[in-house]
Amino acid sequence: MSPALTKALFGDVLALARESWIREMARRVARLGYHDYRRSDALALRWLVRGPFPLSTFTSALGVSRQAARKVVGGLVERDLALVNIDAGDSRRRIVQLTSRGRAYAGTVLEVLDSLNDELATKIDPDHLESTRFVLTFVKDNFGL
Repeated sequence: MSPALTKALFGDVLALARESWIREMARRVARLGYHDYRRSDALALRWLVRGPFPLSTFTSALGVSRQAARKVVGGLVERDLALVNIDAGDSRRRIVQLTSRGRAYAGTVLEVLDSLNDELATKIDPDHLESTRFVLTFVKDNFGL
């Protein structure tokens, strides 16, 4: 049998780890009363809790296409977590901001995210964790662009 078939490849482990992380986030967020966690929520909410953002800035912050950012924002709007308003100074600009429900949800999601990160930091050697972060950042910055 080929070694590639007997040993998990980096991409396989990366994809499976991401799915495990998302499932655990969703499970913990549900336990706190929110049963509709989506994979893009944590990153989107980490930006939006800072205040209203133009959709274009939000697109850059997420590192996704305008279409993908609109889809993320649309999901937040559908769940009454965010609003999109026309900028008073430029009618072509759309401003995204959290609703009061969105701010409460963001607090829960960020609390769970901090908890998971703290747990990881207590179970993994700091040097290994930093090396892992380095590799993942390299992959993020150098593939799929």
